[in-house]
Amino acid sequence: MMKLSLNYTIILLLVLGNLNEAPAQEMKSADGNDWISLFNGKDLDGWKAGVNASTFSVEDGTIKVAGERAHLFYVGDVQNHNFKNFEFKARVMTKPGSNSGIYIHTQYQEDGWPLHGYEVQVNNSQGDWKRTGSLYNIVDVKENYAVDNEWYTEYVKVEGKRIIIKINDIVVVDYTEPEKPFREGDGVHRVLGTGTFALQGHDPGSIVFYKDIMVRPLP
Repeated sequence: MMKLSLNYTIILLLVLGNLNEAPAQEMKSADGNDWISLFNGKDLDGWKAGVNASTFSVEDGTIKVAGERAHLFYVGDVQNHNFKNFEFKARVMTKPGSNSGIYIHTQYQEDGWPLHGYEVQVNNSQGDWKRTGSLYNIVDVKENYAVDNEWYTEYVKVEGKRIIIKINDIVVVDYTEPEKPFREGDGVHRVLGTGTFALQGHDPGSIVFYKDIMVRPLP
């Protein structure tokens, strides 16, 4: 009887072990790609700023942006910080009168406004009328879909030549880049290609927080 009970116990443990693994397997996405964190919540490992690097700091598990104009570029190991098709999302909170942005398909620069890629606007109340979720200077959003002092989710999907931007699951931009987009001056670099992400420190009067910064590479 003791041997029989022991066998049943082993079988039961194996069954329960498989059941416990099931939820994790169900969390896998249909194409097998999972969301990957780009920020560890502890320090700026994997990120690099040029001039005015002190604009960026880590506070209570967030990236705090407060200071002179600066840009913080992702330079970590994920996809060798060179993304083409992806889903990106971050939790963002702005203080009143603050301006920032999330760059996609960009390249590290020591100084100046990033030349390459697109900027996805972060601005709920600052003087610039182009509001949060705008594909800056390409498809600009006048309405407010987020408010200051509250966390919201900013989501960007790039697939081929199409860019979708959502604020709290509301689609605010659905843009397909034409074969030969009309761009002038430095704007000639405002096109899709490949590149990394960057967070913008816009001006000394702006305070913005980022956390849960995630990417999901797409084929």
